[in-house]
Amino acid sequence: MNEEEVNLESIPKDPKICFLSNYPPKECGIATFTKDLVTSMNRRFNPKLRSRVIALNDPATHYNYDKRVILEINKENPENYKQMAQVVNNSPDLRLVCIQHEFGIFGGEYGENILPFLEEIQKPVVVTFHSVLPNPDEKRKRIVREIAAKSAGIVVMAKTAADILNKDYGIEKSKVYLIHHGIPNAKSTSSEQFKKKLNLENKTVILTFGLLSRGKGIEYMIKALPNLVKKYPNLLYLVLGETHPNVRKEEGEKYRNELLELVKNLGLENNVKFQNKYVTLKELVEYILACDIYAFTNLEKAQITSGTLAYAMGCGKPVIATPVRYAEELLEQDKGIVLKEFKNPKLFEEAIYKLISDKEAMKNMSEAAYAFGRKMTWSNVAAEYLRVFNKAVKLREEITKKYPAIKLEHLKKLTDKTGCIQFAQGSTPDKSSGYTVDDNSRALIASVLHHSLTASRISHNLSKTYLNFLEYSQEKDGSFINNFKNANVETEAYSEDAIGRAIWSLGYTIRKSKSKKISEMAEKLFNKAKRTIEGLGSLRAKSYIIIGLYHHYKKFSEGADEQKIIKLANSIISHYKKHSSPEWYWFEDKLTYDNARIPESLFLAYEITGKEEYLDVAEKTINFLSDIVFENDELMPIGQNGWFDKEGKRAMFDQQPIDACSMVLAYLTAYRTTKNRRYYEKAVLAFNWFLGRNHLKQMLYDEASGGCFDGLGKHAVNLNQGAESTISYLMPRLMLEEMKRDYPSI
Repeated sequence: MNEEEVNLESIPKDPKICFLSNYPPKECGIATFTKDLVTSMNRRFNPKLRSRVIALNDPATHYNYDKRVILEINKENPENYKQMAQVVNNSPDLRLVCIQHEFGIFGGEYGENILPFLEEIQKPVVVTFHSVLPNPDEKRKRIVREIAAKSAGIVVMAKTAADILNKDYGIEKSKVYLIHHGIPNAKSTSSEQFKKKLNLENKTVILTFGLLSRGKGIEYMIKALPNLVKKYPNLLYLVLGETHPNVRKEEGEKYRNELLELVKNLGLENNVKFQNKYVTLKELVEYILACDIYAFTNLEKAQITSGTLAYAMGCGKPVIATPVRYAEELLEQDKGIVLKEFKNPKLFEEAIYKLISDKEAMKNMSEAAYAFGRKMTWSNVAAEYLRVFNKAVKLREEITKKYPAIKLEHLKKLTDKTGCIQFAQGSTPDKSSGYTVDDNSRALIASVLHHSLTASRISHNLSKTYLNFLEYSQEKDGSFINNFKNANVETEAYSEDAIGRAIWSLGYTIRKSKSKKISEMAEKLFNKAKRTIEGLGSLRAKSYIIIGLYHHYKKFSEGADEQKIIKLANSIISHYKKHSSPEWYWFEDKLTYDNARIPESLFLAYEITGKEEYLDVAEKTINFLSDIVFENDELMPIGQNGWFDKEGKRAMFDQQPIDACSMVLAYLTAYRTTKNRRYYEKAVLAFNWFLGRNHLKQMLYDEASGGCFDGLGKHAVNLNQGAESTISYLMPRLMLEEMKRDYPSI
């Protein structure tokens, strides 16, 4: 494509980033990586930040690209690189170019044809090095150094790569950023359902995936099998993937045929299968989830990244790998087994036997791999790339208002005929943990709001289940038994906070439910529960009750509700007067959990009564809390390991979703009450904690399951997805959606 052939009017006005790379339908790992990265960037940041592609073409070859490709370069024509750079320079909305670099994809020796583009381009450039080779000759070193000199930032996928760039190429480490290879967000699940779907039932499956070439080293894995299949006759080694297109051009299917002949000579026809076909991402993930062990057989020691290895870890599969640099780094700390040398079938045999014969070790390795993989999901990777891009040129705020689609899948999974189950192991409900009024009250609010927004039959049925649970758990005096059928933990049967949450949820349901039958049933339970208000001493219980009474008042305007609100609010104010000081604007001498509910209740009390004192204390306390839990516009909820005593230091970890939830809801209430835009922006900022704006830069919301991880520690997330955390994500997500409906201009 010549410069004069490019119609600048055809380039959309809204893109901001161009990825220069191979791109599907070209068969290439870099092409697949680029498509996945572009897709994840657009999913998280479109329409305010769009990602497009400048595709590299082989001479005399045409590809049927999708609409994301806006420019094409003949990779063997240096002049064409210059022309396309000029097009980018003349397109004001193309703000940055991200080059996906591998030496063989640009043309010229060591891919030197990219240099004319870099000489001409005037926009910031960020380069991702997919290959970083140690001990380079002078020409390779010169090319890499020239690329680095023209780049505002360099992305690598392994710490080893950064070290090599510094030591062997003289590139400053301050310019280099580590962003892991992206992976699909697969659920942690048993392999059996996928084995059944793929006709692999009753097999112990070892999988190798990727484009076939001699560098794969598959023959050494095959040679490891004869002794193993004698002991485990149901062992199946599955080799999935087409022959690399460049290999096909040079020698056809010679390597594959040699492997087939080896299988025949060893009598392994029933234990080794080749799937010589292209598979979609969905199919690939299903094959990985169906396998028991992933065999990474590559023979290139200097290999510094591998999508197949990253995918296997992300699916929680035990990996046995040859000692390539990437595997050595990624699988450290017992996340997999790295063999001590290449081309040694005996080592493969011993490692496979070790795993198959020790189910506990296999399970532990799988869990460690899956946990590490959560930081590598494409959504997290997209956010990391935006941070690097923003260092080069400010593209957009890293705070997003484009939220994941609302999913009830995990909430449904946690719910049976009794109610919402309290805990989960991973994403699997732990029925032995029983049920609580706390969780079912929160679940009732989420399901009622979901039905209000969507008229979904699913959320309507969930609301009935949770309401039935509250009816079952309510005592004759109007109080509630909090815990049921909890086989593992000794807990108090009664909890003031649980009573408060139940009243909150019932008042909310009375006002918000579109079902007359549900509203009437909630009203019956609510009136009975109001008898318990007088004897409660918990500040949080009083705050929850004010919120419930507020919603009941908004439905019926009963004076009795207002009087109860005033009495409770005055009690909270008295606590504030007792414990506050010019350095400590709070209601107690300690900040613990769900703190923002207290000022939230005072905003609502002010809205009903007009008492300025309530508003004054609400604003002072929420601002005080905000100053403590925000650092550099990043939410850092009070950690449960010690909380924050007035005379001591605040605990940083573990941070809980319930506290992020309460901050979002309090800010939204403050915005509705005062119409101060700052509160809405704070709500968005706090919600972004769930989406990766936290100290680990890792999403707490699991897009695969629809659940939310149970907590954020200093070094890792808690991968369990219990009721409290899942609903603590759903409630603010739904209330932000409701806010957009009620205030379209925000």
